[in-house]
Amino acid sequence: MILIPDVWWPTALLAFVLFVDAAMSVRPPKFISDCLDGVGFPRDWWWTLIVIKTLAVVGLIVGIWVPGVALSANVAVIIYFCSAAVAHLRARNTGQAFWMNCLGMLLLSVAVLVLSLIL
Repeated sequence: MILIPDVWWPTALLAFVLFVDAAMSVRPPKFISDCLDGVGFPRDWWWTLIVIKTLAVVGLIVGIWVPGVALSANVAVIIYFCSAAVAHLRARNTGQAFWMNCLGMLLLSVAVLVLSLIL
């Protein structure tokens, strides 16, 4: 394992997807609102998700050049989406948002870690 992504573009792709996700969360469309309401996440705390995703984007981009930062950010993103999956399961909210959004992002995050930093 190396501390700088061997292949940079999967890390940049994950950063872009998270950036779009964070930007959409500023004025969440119905599917994001339904997802957050479905797991019982308080609306007063929705802003924290934007901060977390934005910090992840910065970490992934900086990590393309700074050793260890992309690895840390990528692992943090995986933990974030694992936590989201647990929240969905605990709330028994396992509809399309769970399968497509939550697990899809978790799969993308794991794939980026494997493609960029482990292989």
